[in-house]
Amino acid sequence: MKRNLLLLVVGLQVLWIVAVSAVQETRLRTGTVIRLETRPVDPRDLLRGDFVILAYPVGTVAPSLFPGGTPPETTVGSKVWVRLGTTNGFHVARGASFVPLRGTAAEPVMAGTVKAVHGDGAFDVAYGLERFYVREGTGNPHGKLTVEASVSAAGDATIREVYVDGVPYAKAMAAERR
Repeated sequence: MKRNLLLLVVGLQVLWIVAVSAVQETRLRTGTVIRLETRPVDPRDLLRGDFVILAYPVGTVAPSLFPGGTPPETTVGSKVWVRLGTTNGFHVARGASFVPLRGTAAEPVMAGTVKAVHGDGAFDVAYGLERFYVREGTGNPHGKLTVEASVSAAGDATIREVYVDGVPYAKAMAAERR
């Protein structure tokens, strides 16, 4: 009896890990690929190692992106969907809504969460793309960072690659160490 219970618990844990990996891989393979400009900050977490905090222009949503303006009930933690379009090779915010939007290949939609509300009605949105973990000692890139991400039909985004001056992050940091 105890052996069966142990096998069940271990089996459920393995199933959970496989399911999480399958969801991420599906999102990376089937999602719409977007490119975002970034503004890096270089923190270090003693428990997690080096990472780069990435801030995006699409992370600040203006009231003008909403039909009729931002509703007054906008609060931290609200879910928001942002429609993207391309300008100069990068995706930028073209519209927003507090109800789910349907994206297309030409205009994907990213889902995020309001993390701060400004006095002018604009607010900051977190999409889950704000941290990029790197090898120890490589968390201070020099150059223009861009991010290639994959966005699922539901609006969930996953970082595919970070580039430093157009070169994949790992290669750029290896060349910088030489």
